[in-house]
Amino acid sequence: MSERPRLTVLSGPSGVGKSTVVAHMRKAHPEVWLSVSATTRKPRPGERHGVQYWFTGDDEFDKLVANGELLEWAVFAGNRYGTPRGPVLERLERGEPVLLEIDLQGARQVRQSMPEAQLVFLAPPSWEELVRRLTGRGTEPQEVIEQRLAAARVELAAESEFDVTLVNTSVEQVAAELLALMNVV
Repeated sequence: MSERPRLTVLSGPSGVGKSTVVAHMRKAHPEVWLSVSATTRKPRPGERHGVQYWFTGDDEFDKLVANGELLEWAVFAGNRYGTPRGPVLERLERGEPVLLEIDLQGARQVRQSMPEAQLVFLAPPSWEELVRRLTGRGTEPQEVIEQRLAAARVELAAESEFDVTLVNTSVEQVAAELLALMNVV
């Protein structure tokens, strides 16, 4: 019998390309279940409730926290984000590969509550490239970009806390490496 899949956590600085890598990977391997986070942030154009995020109000998010229903949660750029615990545990129990795409704070909380989880750090090819990606989105005001750059410096410094580092020079290559780490090949 094959061993039960471990929870895999993908983290790294904002703008490094986590969601692009995950989308590429899931196109080829839709059986990899990506946890959908709850957030108090308002939807961006094109985002749908229950698809990119579960969009919640502050009161609802407070209840999730108080009831221990989040595996991890964090505040980022003035909004709260969290991973619902139940769906993650259900899928792991069924033997499905589970991936969380979360920030550094969240990865640290998962390490505390599920030490067996595999933490993967996605690093940019260079600081300059990360700055280009963060400023090139054109969706956020300058103050938010500055917050993201400051957070990125802190996040890059935490790379050694992770089990594995993947450098995002090629989306295809990183997606393949991530699948191999998850034993989905």
